[in-house]
This record gives sequence, structure tokens and C-alpha cells, in this order.
Amino acid sequence: MNPFFKKIYQYINPLVNPDLEPAASKWQSQLPTIWLLGKTGAGKSSLVQSITNNSAIAVGNGFQPCTQSSAIYRYPDTNPLLAFLDTRGLAEASYDPEEDIAACQHQSHALLIVMKAEEPEQSDVLNALRKIRKSGAIKQLLVVHTGILSLSDTDERDRAIGYNQSQVESAWQGALESVMVDFSPEHGNPAGLEALQIALEEMLPILYLLVDEKAHQTREEANFSQLKREVMWYAGIAGASDAILVVGLVSVPAIQGKMLHSLASQYGIEWDKQRFSEFAGLLGTSFAIQYLSKLGLRQVVKLIPFYGQTVGSATAAALSYGSTYAIGRAACKYLYFISRGEPVSEQEIKQAFQQALSTVKGLHEKNEK
Repeated sequence: MNPFFKKIYQYINPLVNPDLEPAASKWQSQLPTIWLLGKTGAGKSSLVQSITNNSAIAVGNGFQPCTQSSAIYRYPDTNPLLAFLDTRGLAEASYDPEEDIAACQHQSHALLIVMKAEEPEQSDVLNALRKIRKSGAIKQLLVVHTGILSLSDTDERDRAIGYNQSQVESAWQGALESVMVDFSPEHGNPAGLEALQIALEEMLPILYLLVDEKAHQTREEANFSQLKREVMWYAGIAGASDAILVVGLVSVPAIQGKMLHSLASQYGIEWDKQRFSEFAGLLGTSFAIQYLSKLGLRQVVKLIPFYGQTVGSATAAALSYGSTYAIGRAACKYLYFISRGEPVSEQEIKQAFQQALSTVKGLHEKNEK
């Protein structure tokens, strides 16, 4: 084994199995969150089902208490990547969104105002929205008009949607983006679902990775789609741990090493020094050198007063998320060919890594805008 790669292997494969629980807990506490604000029966359950493709999940079934007035659902159940926050106490006169705002303020979040088109009485929603606006904590909003096909007359439908939209914009004191959907089974396939997904991906870019179901060009791509959520979870906890001062220097390599062992087991392959050396060699010595130097630099930056604890930590988290996801994507391609006894192309492995890294980088930059 190349002496240089041997040192790298020992660095990311510690003798003691790493405890991922602290990093996983931190990641779960800051999951990208979709906050659902709407009356009972507005279509919130159907919206969650359409995003998760889980028809068994409904608001009130699968949601766990989060605050005195809200419940949260983390998706998937195992190794969650996304959360939905539902305001249960909306109809209560004493509802105060302060706790819910606090539950979202440290997370990438989107507030969805869900309103049934044929229901003009939205005072509970509007009162809550005014309080949320005054807090200044929520920046990304989307109005979701549901049940649009229940109004068969198009003029009546347009008037109803226009009225509810104007109520929301008046309460928010500004123009808001909106989509129109209908999840009613009697109307066949959900109407407006694609527009909803596009709008949500703009607000929470992680959804692009999570729900991307484009036709796969190769069997290898189809195989990776089955493991993508696991790779995203490891990337999430790596990013979460790297945001902590100094911790990332030890935790991120250990998390990535754990991921590689786990992925290899999915392909029925033992991840040992030989496999690592071959995989690292395909990525190139320059990759390993840059990996170590950038990891160390990120930790040094985090030591800079104020900057390090804000911008530095956020940058470190984003870089660790991206590099972990890219390593996982490239490893899956490598393991796929090895498991089938087929030759592995250095160019394909490097391309898989770079494409995955570029995708995550692009999503991060979009989220920063």
C-alpha cells in the first residue's frame, strides 16, 4: 500500500469505531425544515405525502410534539434529512408563534402558508402570519392554494385564489410567490405538483437531491439512487459536526470513513486498506493532499474571533457536506463496478466526484442568495 495513502487510511479509519451520536443529534436539531401554517383540512397532510411519497403519513399521525403548539415530523424516520413543522394550536386565541420561530431559526427553513381556495375565512392564519412577520425571523415564504379543482368555474376559482392571496400579502405587507395545487383523489393525479416541487427546491435546495427522480441513464445511477439518502445523511452529520469549533478535524474524517465502510457492505465488499488505496488512487494523490490541507485550514479559520464562529463555521459545514457527499457518490460508482467484476475507469470516478461536488456547491450558493 502506498505509504501516503496508508497514513490517510489510518486517519479516516480510526481503530475505535466512532460514536456518531453527538454529530447525528446536532444534525437532527438543525434539519432543513418546512413550516406548515394552515387551518385543519387545508391539505397539509397531502402536501407532506406528495413530497415524501409516503401516503401513510398525515399531520397528527407520525408527527411528534415539538412545542406547546406544534408538532414535527422528521423524514425519513431513520437517519432523517428533512423536517416538517405543523402549527397545531393555530385556532387558539392565545397562539404565539415565538416557540415555533425559535424551533426554526437555526435551520434552513421555508414557511408554507397552506390555504384552501374555497375558504375565504383565514383570520387564524393571517393573525399568526402578522406575528411571524414582526419577528423578522422568517424570510422564505410560499403560499400554497389547495383544492383548486373543487371550484369548477374558472372565473370563480381565480377570484377565490386572488382574494386569499391578497389577504396574505396584506398581512405580510409584501408580494409573495404562490402555487396552485389539488391533491383530491377524485381528480386523478395531483394537479400543480411539479410547480410545487420546483418552488420548494428553490427555497430548500436539499429537496433537489432528496426528491430528484429523473430517469436514470444507467444501472449504476439507478443503484446509487437507492443509497443516496444514506450518503446525504452522512454528509449532513459531517457538515453539522464541522460547524463546531475544532471538532471537525477529528469527526469529519471518522464520519467519512464510517460511510465508506457502510456503503461497501451494501455492495457485499469488505472496505480494507487495499480497497481504500485503490479508490484514493483513482481520485488522485492531489485529492488526498488537498483534502487534508483544506480540512486543517477550515479548523484554523474557525479559531478567528467572531468570523470563525459565524462565517468560518458555516463555510466549514458547507464544505464538509459537499466533500462527504461527493466522496460517497464516487465510492458508490467505484463499488458498483468492483461488485460486478468490471474494470474501473479513473476518469469516471473523478467525474462522479466532481459532478457531485459541483451540484452541492451550486445548491449551497443558491441557498445563500
